[in-house]
Amino acid sequence: MKNIGIKLKTKREENGLSVEEVAEDLKMRPSQITSIEEGKIEDFKDVFYLKYFIRDYAKYLGLDGEKILDEFNEYLFDITSKIPVNLINEAKDKKEEDKVSSPYTIEKKNKIKIPKLVIVIAGIIILIIVGYIIASNYKGNDFKNDNITYNIRR
Repeated sequence: MKNIGIKLKTKREENGLSVEEVAEDLKMRPSQITSIEEGKIEDFKDVFYLKYFIRDYAKYLGLDGEKILDEFNEYLFDITSKIPVNLINEAKDKKEEDKVSSPYTIEKKNKIKIPKLVIVIAGIIILIIVGYIIASNYKGNDFKNDNITYNIRR
């Protein structure tokens, strides 16, 4: 990472630009430019954004941004490939209670899983029954047989 930072700093100085000018043009903070040039990857919370800062900075200076980004990706691969397997396994085995949770990261657990199709069918059946009851009351038929006369012969 320091090699990338040195390339960027050297090119910036060749172009006669100050850290403040670069930061203003790229809409970054001067401390971010300095951290990139010094190879301080730990100053950035997210490597994803750092990649694009480096690429944009390189393009701004007239360097091949994709080539610099490839160098950075190789650097990241070298670092991550040296992580001991036991640390990876420990991270996998980490208990739920040890994790930091916020309303945005809490996994919602469904207690009862009812398929949507069953809910839709039940809703349609209920609508049909309610519709039938309303229609029969509207016509005056309240399920009574008062209007029907029977001829019963004795």
